[in-house]
Amino acid sequence: MVKLSVIVPFYNVRAYAPDTLRSLRANARDDFEFIFVDDCSTDGTLEILRRAEREIPGAVLVEHEKNGGLATARNTGIDAARGEYLTFLDGDDWVVPGHYERLLAAISGLGCDFVRTDHVQFTDRVRTVHRVPHGLRDTVLRPRDVILPSDRSTPVDYAYAWAGAYHRRLADSGLLRFRDGLRTAEDRPWIWRLHREAESFAVVGLPGVFYRRGVASSLTQIGDVRQLDFIRAFDQVLEETSRDPEADRLLPKAVRTYCAVMAHHLESIERFEPAVARKLRSMSAASLRRMPQEVLAETLNSLGDRRAGQLRRVRRRSVSREVAA
Repeated sequence: MVKLSVIVPFYNVRAYAPDTLRSLRANARDDFEFIFVDDCSTDGTLEILRRAEREIPGAVLVEHEKNGGLATARNTGIDAARGEYLTFLDGDDWVVPGHYERLLAAISGLGCDFVRTDHVQFTDRVRTVHRVPHGLRDTVLRPRDVILPSDRSTPVDYAYAWAGAYHRRLADSGLLRFRDGLRTAEDRPWIWRLHREAESFAVVGLPGVFYRRGVASSLTQIGDVRQLDFIRAFDQVLEETSRDPEADRLLPKAVRTYCAVMAHHLESIERFEPAVARKLRSMSAASLRRMPQEVLAETLNSLGDRRAGQLRRVRRRSVSREVAA
């Protein structure tokens, strides 16, 4: 029986895939499987994966016929996974030897739906440990109980699918699936849904994943239209949270996070192509109008002058143009 399935999407990461694959080989075990999903790479990544499938115990390669993005590739991996537990890794990151064995021992020992772990972020030669924003460790909790408070970072703001492990029952119920086609922020509606609907989780530390930042091909570094998918992602968060029995309590957190991310993109709008920058402004204005207005007003009053000012200007400019028309 397969105990752990590790789902690893790859897309044009030829320079980094060998590090990722070496780290997986160092974590191989008879009851582990590594599901490689190639999302139509064009740079030679696929050839590396075909060779790795033959050489790494437990490796299974799935080739997409059409590029679908990270969310869709992860869903392909979920569909192929046979493990009692599942986890994720990105094709340009890596894990330390023995990480998955320790991760499996942690979640199976605690008996919860999912666990969240710390990780190491590295840019060039700088390495920094990033911790799950929750102090209580190795204790099973109800996930929705840690969504709040609104004005502090909480586990729903730590939206890294690969920083944890997840029981098969979450996949069988559909809670692990991502929204197909999302090119960025795909983890945001996913982590919110887990915390609203799963029954139990724990934070366990284990900073064994090394997350590579500053990759030139990463969407975090590219100012094209795909970056705007954060709006679709957060619209989904608001839509689903608004249907929750505790919507009145949870929506302020969802709106505040959405506004903070939107303000971040507006503050760095010069990195976007001109047409994308215009679309960012118009889509942001439309999303602000869709938000529950009382909650939005309270959020803007508490968000801080700089970020709130960015959002008010976008909303005001949009209203002025509608009046002029």
